[in-house]
Order: sequence, then structure tokens, then C-alpha cells
Amino acid sequence: MPFPATRMRRLRGTATFRSLVRETELSPDHLIMPAFVIAGEGIREEIPSMPGVERHSISNLVEHAGEVAAAGIGTMLLFGIPSTKDEYGTGAYDDEGIVQMAVRALKEAHPDLTVITDVCLCEYTSHGHCGIPDADGRIQNDLSVELIAKTAISHADAGADAVAPSDMMDGRIGAIRFQLDEEGHADVPIIAYSAKYASAFYGPFRDAAESTPEFGDRRGYQMDPSNGAEAVREAELDLEEGADMLMVKPATPYMDVIRRVKDATGAPVAAYHVSGEYSALKAAALNGWLDERQAVLETLTGIRRAGADAIITYYAKEAAGWLQ
Repeated sequence: MPFPATRMRRLRGTATFRSLVRETELSPDHLIMPAFVIAGEGIREEIPSMPGVERHSISNLVEHAGEVAAAGIGTMLLFGIPSTKDEYGTGAYDDEGIVQMAVRALKEAHPDLTVITDVCLCEYTSHGHCGIPDADGRIQNDLSVELIAKTAISHADAGADAVAPSDMMDGRIGAIRFQLDEEGHADVPIIAYSAKYASAFYGPFRDAAESTPEFGDRRGYQMDPSNGAEAVREAELDLEEGADMLMVKPATPYMDVIRRVKDATGAPVAAYHVSGEYSALKAAALNGWLDERQAVLETLTGIRRAGADAIITYYAKEAAGWLQ
């Protein structure tokens, strides 16, 4: 019925009523904490462009993981920063590489913690690209896929609970799924960076992971920010190749894409609230321009409302505390 008989404000008058009719739930169960592990001992260094976020050596990472788990976060996404890099990113698939050693340490110390590993070459290559370039600087898709699949296997062998390929090479999900099954890891899920855009919001991450490309950029393999239908096609192809969960990255500038992917596939969808999104909120909060807690929880709720089942965010630990 029309106003005045219908008054939408009636169920907004008290906190109890607002809770009863709330459509979107946000809890620590929906959050994933990214972490950077670096070679060395006793390292816990803040990343200047990401206030509050640190790089950890393995022993410190184990301690940090305990703090994350105590906050109610059950899942971490791990990125490695090796001591040396080379043209072929050999540290990515070294059984004694930084991520492989960190996974073993984390699973030994915190067996109930779910450890997801980022599977890519960019942190490990001297040129900073996610694949291997040819003599003309063009990234070779199929050779890169071989090494990316090899990396995923080494992570699974180390005890990773899931692998998350972020390179955006064509066909890598199928290659990883085949290799995982062949090597006895049929139960290890793949969380595919299906719609990863060539975004300006990755800047602080490249500082953190020391992965800025030495030449060119990543527009030849990451998605054009103008495209939405293409993201759905990428997601559908990844599902056909064996992905268990899809991902959209970044999150807030692409909430429409999150919704389109969710509606089109019905598959579990993760959204990555990336470094630039985090740093923008953090900078505004540090300058007193907004209420950090309210702005962060509103942002994460919006990502959930858009259709994300899981949110990867550097705010995970803080947000869990606020929610509880």
C-alpha cells in the first residue's frame, strides 16, 4: 500500500528490528587474511605504502598466524618474497622455496589454519612479470603455464590446503587441475583469479612483494577494466577447466562484475579487496577524514552484498575484532 499506510522506516527504528530484517551478513568466517613471507630471520617490517601491514620471516609469520587465528580468521593467503630472483622464477617451484617452507611451518604450528597459496611467478622473476617473456618481451603463455602448474604442485606437496593461480595465463586452471590429480592431490581445490583486472589499485602490493615489472606492463594478460562480459566468460572457462572457486580482483571498483559472475555461474566467488583499496581507506582514516571502522565494515558488507562468498582483505584481522 502507498504512503502513509506503508512506512519503510518502521523496521529501522531499533537495533533489534534492523538486525531482524538485515539481508547481508558479514562475519569473520567470510574473511581471508593475506600475508607476505620473506626470506631471513627475525623479520617483521612494515610496508610504508600499507600502514599496519608487514612482511614476516617464517618464524614471525607463524606468530602472526596465531594472532590472526585468535582474532577469529581461519584462512590465510600466502605470498612469498625470495632472497634471489631469476629470469625463469625458479624460486616459485623450488621445494625449499620461501612459500614451501612457510606452508610446512604454518601447518605444523597451526594445523587447523587453512593455508591458501598464491600461485604466480611475478614475485620470483627478475623481470617482474607473471610469465616468461620471449626475446621480444612478449609473455609466452604455454611455457609459463608449465611453470605455474609446477609451482602449484610444489605448494600442494608442502601441505597447502588450496592453490590460487593469479597469473591470468590461458589454460592454466586445466593444467593445474590435471597435474594436481596426477600427483595425488585430487582433493586440493583451485581458487582461480578468474577476473583479474589490470588495475591501478595494485601499486602498494608491488611495493610489498617487490614485483613491479622491469619493462612494459601486464595489460597483455590481465583484463581491461572496461570489460564486464569478458569476466563472465573467463569465469565460465575456469569452471570448465576445474576451478572450485572463482575470484574477482579488485573488489570495490568491480562490484558489478562480482554480481554478474555470481549470477551467471552460481559458483562460490571470492573478491580481493586489494592493497590500493586498503591503503586508500587507511590513509583517509589516518588523516581523520572518515571513521575507519564504519567505512571498512560498510565496504566489506557492500562486497558481500554484491555476491562475494569470501573476501580477501588486509583488514581481515581488524575487521574480525570489530565484528566480534
